[in-house]
Amino acid sequence: MEGTSPNTFTFITTTIDAPSPSNPEISPSPSALSGLAQTYPPGFSRKVFAEVIGTFLLVFVGSGSAGLSVIDESRVSKLAASLAAGLIVTVMIYSIGHISGAHMNPAVSLAFAAVRHFPWPQVPFYVVAQLTGSISASYTLRELFQPSKEIGGTTPAGSHIQALIVEMVTTFTMVFISMAVATDTNATGQLSGVAVGCSVSISSIVAGPISGGSMNPARTLGPAIATSTYKGLWVYFVGPITGAVLAAWSYNVIRDTEHPGFPFSLSSLSFKVRQSVSGTKTDQRSLV
Repeated sequence: MEGTSPNTFTFITTTIDAPSPSNPEISPSPSALSGLAQTYPPGFSRKVFAEVIGTFLLVFVGSGSAGLSVIDESRVSKLAASLAAGLIVTVMIYSIGHISGAHMNPAVSLAFAAVRHFPWPQVPFYVVAQLTGSISASYTLRELFQPSKEIGGTTPAGSHIQALIVEMVTTFTMVFISMAVATDTNATGQLSGVAVGCSVSISSIVAGPISGGSMNPARTLGPAIATSTYKGLWVYFVGPITGAVLAAWSYNVIRDTEHPGFPFSLSSLSFKVRQSVSGTKTDQRSLV
């Protein structure tokens, strides 16, 4: 009996482990599940919803103030509208930056992904969230501003080429500053949200008379859909996306590589503010 026990054990083991031809293995491998969990972490839905809210408020305030300025400049001046656009960006960075990175702009999401500071598989979800927020805000403004159809949409005031160039340059400025304060730990982060907000206000003041100072495809598409006005729409996709990608690439070229900071995939401006204020040494790679 002792001589046959090993053979019996071997037979049973082989019978259990052998895959059945009629029941092929379909469960995903552990490595595939691990990769999926890293790409779409458990809190990813919160990030997407934060982008919806952030973009809604961005367009509601930015487009709303611009629309009110056109309706009655004695109540809201063009300068006030530009300042409002920058201020809403600032406060949203401090509000949802630690959750989603406060992109609120498809061009920003694409630019960060292009230089590997944001995962490409998450980009479509962010873009859909940003467009959803923008379109919802635009329809809300349309109802509030009736009977006026002016809700702060952006269209070229001159030629399309002029508007294209100014959108590229102003978006380059905004994203270049965002890359510096959001992805480089050697940059001063205590007032990072203020820096980005100021860049939006300054760029909006310069670009407003020429292109409307969009710097954001979602910012333009929402009002365009709500008012069925599509003049020069391509300008506000090509210009901001091109300027944003060039800015991200340019900052990567001049980044200080002799004293590199911790790399991380998802920017979080408010995290940097809290870190600089509290003096903590938390590894920023935990934001991935």
